[in-house]
Amino acid sequence: MKVIFLKDVKGKGKKGEVKNVADGYAQNFLIKQGLAVEANQAAVSSLNAQKKKEEKMAEQELIEAKKLKEELEKVTVELTAKSGEGGRLFGSITTKQISDELLKKFNIKIDKRKMELNDAIRTLGFTKIPVKLHTEVTATLNVHVKEGN
Repeated sequence: MKVIFLKDVKGKGKKGEVKNVADGYAQNFLIKQGLAVEANQAAVSSLNAQKKKEEKMAEQELIEAKKLKEELEKVTVELTAKSGEGGRLFGSITTKQISDELLKKFNIKIDKRKMELNDAIRTLGFTKIPVKLHTEVTATLNVHVKEGN
């Protein structure tokens, strides 16, 4: 019997796949548990429509990520912090502070976890931070830390 998997089933198939399985297995386990549906004409056309919709959404997300990349690369986030000798900061600048400042000054909301900063900023000056916006799009954000009181 041909079935369309609604969820991943270990060793049998992934979500959205159409596969041939034993009739008893399909009737007594997969369909009963809600893991699959019978692959009739209506179910297959529904699956194709859903795949097209997902592709369109993924394409839209990519376009939005590219626009956001252009915006991010135009701006420079300026933060002030107390520092000691040699431009070393008392404390550090974290991705949370950068994210908050972006939202406050430029109205751009970026999740702090998307910023790929290995260690917090501990010195004055300019720092370039890679921001992962999409699997295919990475922007570079300029952060300027200057002397504060």
